[in-house]
Amino acid sequence: MAGNRSLRSQVEKLVGSTRGRTARVRLLERSRSGGTCRVCIQIDRPTGSFSLFFFRHADGTWHVFPPDRRRPEMGIGRKAA
Repeated sequence: MAGNRSLRSQVEKLVGSTRGRTARVRLLERSRSGGTCRVCIQIDRPTGSFSLFFFRHADGTWHVFPPDRRRPEMGIGRKAA
């Protein structure tokens, strides 16, 4: 499971192996509330470079889509069960 959670494994899943290519972190940003972490990875290829944004989700996994906003929730469902 740890391999599926790493940022490197997610990058390689999308673009293949980064060996022999330059892949660098261009931006590392954490929200003020500490809830969201965003990373921009730039990958250089002979045909040109491109960037991918990844967002860290609450379960520790990295995805190219941002996590859902936390909404207020009531805890009564846990006690009723």
